[in-house]
Amino acid sequence: MRVVEPDAEPARRLMSDYLDELGVRQAGSFDRARYVDVDPAEFEPPAGVLMIAYDHEQPVACGGVRLLAPGVAEIKRMYVAPSARGRGIGRTLLGALEAAAVELGCDRARLDTAASFTEAVALYRSAGYTDIAAYNSNPHATVWMERRLG
Repeated sequence: MRVVEPDAEPARRLMSDYLDELGVRQAGSFDRARYVDVDPAEFEPPAGVLMIAYDHEQPVACGGVRLLAPGVAEIKRMYVAPSARGRGIGRTLLGALEAAAVELGCDRARLDTAASFTEAVALYRSAGYTDIAAYNSNPHATVWMERRLG
């Protein structure tokens, strides 16, 4: 894992791939032009971090964590390229993001995702995340989760 600037080229490329996949998985209900992302500055220390996972110097996964409220972090932009799935990279990335959240002074982590990302939902549940009420107005999310850290 490497901490990178939020606008680093590998992060932009992986996020573009994520949006492409979101469009496929949400079968016509996803409008890329309406996608609202968070301000990249929210992933800069001391408010957050953005990480890239590499496989032989090839960027294959990304994820960020940012402060959502005092003691509460939000995991965003988590994406593993299809070629890297099933090898534990997502779980390792999630653990690194949770560790970064603890370093930011948080004892809880929240996230949202689309139910169509079944692999992600399964990963989060297996890592101890539980369903909560919607905490944001993300029009592309259908699942909201939280986990105590530490």
